[in-house]
Amino acid sequence: MNPALRIDHVRLTPVLVKDPPLLNTQGVHQPLTPRLVVEVVTAGGVVGLGETYGDTKYLDLARPLAEALPGRLVTDVNGLFVLAAEVCGTAAAKDADGRVDAGGLRGVQTADKLLLSVVSAVETACLDALGRSLGLPVHALLGGRVRDEVEYSAYLFYKWGAHPGAAPEEADPWGEALDPAGLVEQARRFARLHGFGSFKLKGGVFAPDREIAAIRALAEAFPGAPLRLDPNGAWSVETSLAVARELEGLPALEYLEDPATGTAAMAEVAAGTHLPLATNMCVTTLAEVPEAFARGAVSIVLCDHHYWGGLHRTRELAALCGTYGIGLSMHSNTHLGISLAAMTQVAATLPALHHACDTHYPWLTEDVITTAPVFRAGRLAVTDTPGLGVELDRDRLADLHRRWAEDDGRYRDRDDAAAMRAADPEWRPTRW
Repeated sequence: MNPALRIDHVRLTPVLVKDPPLLNTQGVHQPLTPRLVVEVVTAGGVVGLGETYGDTKYLDLARPLAEALPGRLVTDVNGLFVLAAEVCGTAAAKDADGRVDAGGLRGVQTADKLLLSVVSAVETACLDALGRSLGLPVHALLGGRVRDEVEYSAYLFYKWGAHPGAAPEEADPWGEALDPAGLVEQARRFARLHGFGSFKLKGGVFAPDREIAAIRALAEAFPGAPLRLDPNGAWSVETSLAVARELEGLPALEYLEDPATGTAAMAEVAAGTHLPLATNMCVTTLAEVPEAFARGAVSIVLCDHHYWGGLHRTRELAALCGTYGIGLSMHSNTHLGISLAAMTQVAATLPALHHACDTHYPWLTEDVITTAPVFRAGRLAVTDTPGLGVELDRDRLADLHRRWAEDDGRYRDRDDAAAMRAADPEWRPTRW
């Protein structure tokens, strides 16, 4: 094996990135959100990029893993899982406390889920370095692309016009969206700017009848455009079924995503409606697959390379879904351009990607890459540039890291509930 493919060192750079006041069932996005940029540097001087969550619990795992990587080959991505368990297992178990992870709304947090999110960034960086070394795009390392473009969906949010306590000049340029008219205008702007032809609404914020009205307004404003509604498990089984009955006659509705929390509740909802149910919460690891598939709890799984442990694991999930006749889409959390490039590379290799992928990316005003990707007709072209096809803007990376270094700890761990209580100290998450 070429010694130039051996890892010399790994750089970890946590950053804080501006985030709009987007509402969800856990609260509201804080003004800044943490991300972690991973650079795997080979003995040949090639630098591979990866990205994942930047909260303290992820950093605490990434640091010992980074220290253990020098001397290993960037081709040894399968060995990352064993290595991570060896060097990070105790810390991961300590951090996994069984709470709902507000940062990703991914269901019950476990040690395995924390580790997989860290490994995903290292695996991506290794593949990026390998692709750059060989002159091949990452999709070629995954077996080759099956499409030239990847379709994405506009991600609609109820939102405030500004963060609590913000000065007038800090108002969010997208303005407020708290009713159907505001969401329709938001969707029109997404369509105008990026050409998106499908729309997903983050629900669980208001009473279900208000969110039903929003979906109906979107269906009227965009005839035939595929729609999704995701309340992040905020509804009871009874409420989920009531909403399903209201929306079953709406041809544009592709699916309800995680209307209720947990596989048992999802299975009960699925048994009572013809609407497809998607999940990003009750199936986020292989261990959660057998029960959910056997009970018919979901029709569609939203893959996410951060959750599943990387790009190869995402392809394994896709094959498993194909075997059981389960549809496939792609989940998104607040991410930078490195993750978007990785999402696009792996999505290009999935033959049975049945629905447009989610992405938060158009909401962000800051990034660490030199050239922002351009959505055309809601799609991103699949690049053949070696590796992921993106380059670091080191000045911008340094600026965003400086912001993290100077933070007093307020924003180093995402906490949507704390941000909401800054506006309303009595606020508590609502379940309908």
